[in-house]
Amino acid sequence: MKKIIGVLCAVALAASTLPAAAQDKDQQRLAERLESATLVIHEVMHTPDRGIPQSILAGAKCVVVVPKYKKGAFVIGAQYGQGVATCRTGRGWSAPVFVRLEGGSFGWQIGGQSTDLILVAMNDHGLEHMLASKFKLGGDAAATAGPVGRNAQAATDASMHAEFLTYSRSQGLFAGIDLDGTVLSQNADDTRTEYGANVSYNSVLHGDVPPPADATRFVHTVATYFVVARDNH
Repeated sequence: MKKIIGVLCAVALAASTLPAAAQDKDQQRLAERLESATLVIHEVMHTPDRGIPQSILAGAKCVVVVPKYKKGAFVIGAQYGQGVATCRTGRGWSAPVFVRLEGGSFGWQIGGQSTDLILVAMNDHGLEHMLASKFKLGGDAAATAGPVGRNAQAATDASMHAEFLTYSRSQGLFAGIDLDGTVLSQNADDTRTEYGANVSYNSVLHGDVPPPADATRFVHTVATYFVVARDNH
């Protein structure tokens, strides 16, 4: 009987530790995604003469970073990626939320099977779409390949009227890209893992929630480039 009780206690203990271990693993996965997104921004902004123009940095409403967006992640011809997003608020840049980008059948400009993507919401319409649960680029929201170059003239008709400017980085090269047909949606499960069940996607993007410890570097990096560039413009 003592052996049986001992076995039952061990099973109960193991069962109680499984959820905690799974939670720790999920938190680590999200922390790694935030770190990858931070590195993407740093590397893009240090690409010689090929970064995001200062006028776009100054006017951005939201920034979405999708590290290692993959072709054929599900089936042949499909694209899929997990990313993070932050929006400008009256108190600076918001804590990040987690998003998915999927679908579309665009040409891979540089020929890789994986590329880093940056999407920049340029006006209030783009911000409104970001606050929605799901929208299609080129359908629900006007999107165009963004201009590159620190001093590039960004005020073209396309970039003035686009709700989103889209960029890709692969093999060290950075360029605007056509993402028409891709769908951006919130990853409610990951956002819930990061903040808890009682915190909404919208409240995070509105700046009502402070950045958690694993997100502070990402938010600071966005603020460094997008706010300082605006102040110097």
